Amino acid sequence: MNSEVTRRAIRTVVSLVITAALLGALALWRPSGLYLWLKAVHVVAVIAWMAGMLYLPRLFVYHCDAEAGSKQSETFKVMERRLLTVIINPAMIVAWVLGLWLAYDGGWLSAPWLYAKLALVVALSGLHGFYARWTAAFGADRNPHSQKFYRIINEVPTILMIGIVILVIVKPF
Repeated sequence: MNSEVTRRAIRTVVSLVITAALLGALALWRPSGLYLWLKAVHVVAVIAWMAGMLYLPRLFVYHCDAEAGSKQSETFKVMERRLLTVIINPAMIVAWVLGLWLAYDGGWLSAPWLYAKLALVVALSGLHGFYARWTAAFGADRNPHSQKFYRIINEVPTILMIGIVILVIVKPF
């Protein structure tokens, strides 16, 4: 188990270093015509992040019914871990990196709506952190919450997403 944690940590660090290097190269290079392509990739990353953020608590709801140590519980553990590490985490990183670059390159850093959006994205990222904690708890057969809790928490990303989309599209202030 310890070597698995070490491998994951190394992969995470390598991913972050590669992402930072690519972002730095983009900032230095600033090729014309790239803004819309990066915006498209940002939107795809946000969609993937949101899909995972909406699906993971549903898995938690069903996992609550599975007896600890059962085949069903072990299957949910694999599904939850893979969803988090293969889809949600990378999508969040790409969304953040490209979103910050787009805000900088697009000249939005002085726009008040952007800071309201960032506050909501920080809240979504915090919820993401809780999801990671709960995934680890389920992985150790220590689920801290009820089905009802996960059903309610499943609505939070939707509310945050609605606010974010309104701020980005309408730019009310």
